[in-house]
Amino acid sequence: MTDAFTLQDSLALGDLRTYLGRAGRVEDGSVRLIAGGGVLAVYAAVLYPAGLLDESPTVLGLRTFALPQREQFDVVVPLGSLLRRIDSAENATPDATAPVTVAIPMQVNSVTWAAISPPRGGWTALETVTSSSLEAVAREGIHEVATAIPDGTGEAIVHRVRSEVWGRPIRGLEYVPAGAGFAALTLGFLSDGEEDVPIYETGPWTRLSTKRGHVLIKRRAWTMSR
Repeated sequence: MTDAFTLQDSLALGDLRTYLGRAGRVEDGSVRLIAGGGVLAVYAAVLYPAGLLDESPTVLGLRTFALPQREQFDVVVPLGSLLRRIDSAENATPDATAPVTVAIPMQVNSVTWAAISPPRGGWTALETVTSSSLEAVAREGIHEVATAIPDGTGEAIVHRVRSEVWGRPIRGLEYVPAGAGFAALTLGFLSDGEEDVPIYETGPWTRLSTKRGHVLIKRRAWTMSR
């Protein structure tokens, strides 16, 4: 197994650190790293079902980074451990323009959301949604969650409230849950100005793509007809 990956320079390393830091504020568990064809895909979970009876959609964030063509792997690693490896790599590379090698932490095998893989092809363009609309949905949901969950609330209730709020369809986009807006905002995928965000679909998957990253949604089987 590959025990490290190489980013182009310190700028790319900083982008990865920022993305992971934002992801950790939402879900501080693990991230999935898939390398191949000169690209590193970094998946982070924002929302996912807690069990078979949980009707929450799976909402993932995705950022990609350039890699040497030879590097290939598919691993799930603890987010915190990867951030520490990134700090070590930066300290060991004083030249900001030089390639940076990051050690891969020990894998974890119990992450349920990482067992599903979004397809790479076959996407059909649907429509667009404005970045301001996604931000408005996200901020409204954040306020609703904060209001509904007082300090000291148990984990099960917190998950139920978050699932209800972020699993709710966006008005006018019945196949896109509000969690897509939450992911786009909290992961830093929305630009400062207005932007039309294209929406794509294939099978049970929906993708929203901005200039800064992608949000992928896998609908539960019972929601696939529309």
